[in-house]
Formats: sequence, C-alpha cells, structure tokens
Amino acid sequence: MSSKGSMHRTANTKHQTPNNKPQTFITMKWLTIFFISWILMGATTHQHKGDFCGISNTSFKNGETVKMTVYYSTMGAYIGAGDATFTTTLERFNGKAVYHAVGVGNTYPFFDNFYKVRDRYESYIDTNTLLPVKFIRNVDEGGFKIYNNVTFNQTTNTAVSTNGVFKITDCMQDVVSAMYYARNINFEKLKPGDKIPFDMFLDDEVHHLYLRYMGKEKIKTQYGKFRAIKFKPLLIKGTMFKGGEGMTAWVSDDPNHLLLRVESPIVVGSIKVDMMGYKNLRYPLTALMGL
Repeated sequence: MSSKGSMHRTANTKHQTPNNKPQTFITMKWLTIFFISWILMGATTHQHKGDFCGISNTSFKNGETVKMTVYYSTMGAYIGAGDATFTTTLERFNGKAVYHAVGVGNTYPFFDNFYKVRDRYESYIDTNTLLPVKFIRNVDEGGFKIYNNVTFNQTTNTAVSTNGVFKITDCMQDVVSAMYYARNINFEKLKPGDKIPFDMFLDDEVHHLYLRYMGKEKIKTQYGKFRAIKFKPLLIKGTMFKGGEGMTAWVSDDPNHLLLRVESPIVVGSIKVDMMGYKNLRYPLTALMGL
C-alpha cells in the first residue's frame, strides 16, 4: 500500500443547527447524513425496503480505517474545510458479535472561527444481519450540542433513546450503519435510474429516504483517478430534508465499494468530500487507476 493509501487527512460534518448560524456550515453538517448515506444504492424501482435486509458482509473487515477531507468553494476554487475518520473494529455487545463503526469529524482551525464542528457518531452493527443494535451521537456544532444514545430492538420494532421509547419500521438503519450495510449490496443487478427506499432513525424520528443508481464512470479526485459507481440521493419531501437530487456520490467500482467523493451545492457555494487515505481494506483498491 502506498503512503498515500495508508492514511491521509480527514473529513465530516452534519445536521441540524440554530437558525442564526452561517448557512454554509449548516450544509456542512447536513452533509454528514448523506456523507454516510451516499453509498446506498437502488435495486429496481418496484423493489421495496425489505430488499434492504438480510445481506452478509463481503466488503469490509475488522480494522478498516478511511479518512475523508471536506472542501468548500464559493468562487470555483476549493479549500480544505474539515475532515473525518471512519474506523471499524470487531467487538462483543450484549453477547453478540458486532462491528463497532465510529465516525469522527471536525472543522479546521480557520473554519472554527466561523462554525466549529466536533462530531462523533458510533454504531454497533450485528455481524449476522448488518442491522444496528446501538447508535450514539455526540456532536458539538457551533456550540449547539446534541447527545443521543439509542438502543434498537429490531424484533419488536422499537428504539429506546436518551429521550424516550419510539416505534420503528423493519430493517431500521442509523446514519452510520447504513453506509456499511449498503456497501454489501450487489451493484451488478442495477441499471441506471433504479432506486431503493430505506428508513433511517435520527433525532428520534424515522425518516423515509431513497437513492438512485446513476451508472458507472471514471472520476478524478484529490487522491487519484478511479473507476466509480455513481449515485444521487433522492430525498422525500415532508421529512427533515428537502426534496431533490442536488447531491452526487461516487464509490469504488471494486469489491470494497469504498466512498470516493461526494459533491453538493449549498446555499453559498458548494461542498466536495474526497477520500484521502485508507488502511486495512478487505480487498486491494483495484478501482484506483493512478495517483
């Protein structure tokens, strides 16, 4: 593995903020949800969220680490705004084997002056079902702090959070588990335009979302050139998200299905997230065509 492949910088951000915060960084936080959801892909349009259940892990392994960098642009030139690191370890939780997936994100010192982000997301994912059994969100975004500790019972369709007990739907995902689950879906059965709905539990609510598969293409990122699989999140109006297809994501066209890039326009300018380092992938990153 090259020194670039073994690790580099980092990236992430996300979610709900006070109304008086700068709009640019509101979107950086919102990005986290799809920074995690990007990799989800669609089966055919007649399929349903039951197709989002029952897949075995074939794409990642214990010890995987991936680093991302968030870039921000207002005039066409991108500058580094923040970074995030995603790690996966094999552990035991309540007697079950689980993948403990952790995403940690922060803004860089310059952007801290405008909107400081220090986020940590954790998911304990059942190794047999790839469904979450526990989710922890601990974020500080511009001084707006959120802590939520959620335990899922996928059998009784309930989620017990820091704030109460909530009813959930079948095959419920959290914002972190969704990424790892979707990396294992068979891309080869898709055709451009296919979509798949899925449900995500966040902020003590069930959000009904779906994404559309756009096909394959070659892309050039800050890290290198790749053969990639392209998606567009399609957000359902009436939830915490606006409808539309503004965001685009690419994952590696190899068995890792590793996130390579996310792009999205925001209120002022645009955001780009690139993979900038990795360690302990399950397979060689054969989608990489050159640095």
